[in-house]
Amino acid sequence: MAEITIRDIAKECGVGVSTVSRAINNHPDINPETKKMILEIIERTGFIPNNSARNLKRTDAKCIAVLVKGITNPLFSSMIKIIEEETQRSRYALVLRHVEEQEDEIDVALELEKEKRLRGIVFLGGLFEHTEEKLEKLKVPFIFSTIGVNCLDRGGKVVFSNISVDDRLESEKMTEYLLKLGHKKIALITEQTGPIGSLRTQGYREAYAKRGLEVPEKLIYYVQEDIDHYSMENGYLTAKQLLASGEEVTAVYAVSDSLAIGVCRAVMEADKRIPEDISVAGYDGIEMGEYYNPKLTTIRQPVEEIAKKTIRLLLDVIGERKEHQQIVLSAELVVRDSTGICQEKID
Repeated sequence: MAEITIRDIAKECGVGVSTVSRAINNHPDINPETKKMILEIIERTGFIPNNSARNLKRTDAKCIAVLVKGITNPLFSSMIKIIEEETQRSRYALVLRHVEEQEDEIDVALELEKEKRLRGIVFLGGLFEHTEEKLEKLKVPFIFSTIGVNCLDRGGKVVFSNISVDDRLESEKMTEYLLKLGHKKIALITEQTGPIGSLRTQGYREAYAKRGLEVPEKLIYYVQEDIDHYSMENGYLTAKQLLASGEEVTAVYAVSDSLAIGVCRAVMEADKRIPEDISVAGYDGIEMGEYYNPKLTTIRQPVEEIAKKTIRLLLDVIGERKEHQQIVLSAELVVRDSTGICQEKID
C-alpha cells in the first residue's frame, strides 16, 4: 500500500494542506470541529506527520540518520564523531538514535524515515539477518558499517552498501597468534546471539581446526544477556565464572577490548599475573587498551578509515555519483604486554 501523505489527508477531509498542518501543530486559527475531524482521520489512517509537521514545506530536507546498537562500545564513539564531521562538511544534519538490544533496527529506521524526511541511513552494529523484503521497505539509501553483512540479492547484484573487516578471518588471526605462543587452553568470551560474536567465534574454532586441534568447548563462555553484551562489567562477571569453574586456562581471548579489560580485572582479583599466568587478548583496538596496565594485545580495526568510507560512500550513493559497494578492509594484530609465551611451553 502506498504511503499516506498530508495531501491524502487534506483531500479526504476536503480542506487544504495548510489546514491539516494547523491541526497537527495545534494552531488556534482553525475551526474546532474541522480540527477534530482531521485528527480522527489521521488516527484512523495511521498517518505519521513528518517531524510533527514542522518540516512539511521542507521537501528537500538533508538529514542522515545513524542508528547505533551497542552505544556503550567506545569503538562507535570515535566513529560517530568522524561521521558527524563529514556530514556537517557536506551540509547535512545528523540524527543519532540508540537502538536497544530488543529493538529491530529496520523498524526503527522505517519510523525515522517518515518522521525526519531522511536522505540516508547508517547502521552501526546490530543484526544483519534481515530479509530482502524487509530491507526493500526502506526508500532511502542505507549502509551497514562494521557488520559483516551479505549485501547481494539473489541475482548477485550489490543492492545496498556494507563496509567492515572480516571478523571471522581476523578472529582466526588472533587465535592462531595465541596458539603459536603455545597456548592450547584458550578460553573464549563471546556473545551467543549476536552476529559479531558468532563470526568471531567461527574464527576461533577455525584456528583450532586448521592445526588439527580439538576445540576446548568447556572454555567457551557466553556473556550475560541481561546487561550490555560488550561492557567491561560483562567481561568481568563472565571471567569470574570462568575462573571459578576450575577449568585449566592459560589464555583468554575476549571478542571486544571492553570485555577484555573486564577480564583483566577478574584475573588480577584471582591473584593471577598477566601474562605470566594467564594471557589476555581483545578485539577492536580502542584507545583505552593502549593505556591500560598491562597494555592490551588486540585486533585493531581501521576505525577512521571505516567511518570516512562509510559516510562518503553513502553521500555518493545519495548524490548518484556511485553505485552501492561491499568493502572489506584489513585489520591489524597489535601485540602488547597482556600476552606472552605459555609457561607450559617454557617448562
